[in-house]
Amino acid sequence: MPKTEKLSLEEIEERCKEFIKQELNNESDSAHDIHHILRVVKNAKEILAEESADSEIVTPAAWLHDCVILPKDHPDRKRASAYAAKKAGDFLSDIDFPSHKIEEVKHAVEAHSFTAGITPETMEAKIVQDADRLDAIGAIGIARCLMVGGKLDRALYNPEDPLSEYRAPDDSTWTIDHFYEKLFKLSQRMHTNAAKREAKRRVKFMEEYLKELKREV
Repeated sequence: MPKTEKLSLEEIEERCKEFIKQELNNESDSAHDIHHILRVVKNAKEILAEESADSEIVTPAAWLHDCVILPKDHPDRKRASAYAAKKAGDFLSDIDFPSHKIEEVKHAVEAHSFTAGITPETMEAKIVQDADRLDAIGAIGIARCLMVGGKLDRALYNPEDPLSEYRAPDDSTWTIDHFYEKLFKLSQRMHTNAAKREAKRRVKFMEEYLKELKREV
């Protein structure tokens, strides 16, 4: 049998794009839709421009990182990225992706999740994790947080202490408390210099938003 010609990065990316579109038609939410995927891919490519890493691992991992979506309140939520890694690996095997790179893509997919709590062991996994976490902060992060809070029917803020100044934050009740329980922590856990710079800028915007929110309420 003739040897299969190696797929170019552009061909890999196009196949990943078509696959994730199909998967998100079956299971997605407004904060983890195709637009989220596109932003994460964009972030990953911008970080790649400054870091020495394998784009054949970073790019498909960025496209496929949310190929399995479980709701925030799903009892198996912590396993979502493991399920996504398995599905991503199976898909890449089917398209003749370089077999020796599949495990590294799977690791990057599984480690991207904050909920999973997995430490990224490669630069490629660090880039994908940073790229995904950047999309949780800044203007888009605020919008996504509010969308999820509304879907879970949580109140926007605690009327007596909206910015958790005199109480422990509780994002299971108040949406804005998610800033303090998770989102601000993300900026402190970036791995790459490019992501650290961008996270600092985005957090500053979020802090200004909270000041304005407090003034208005």
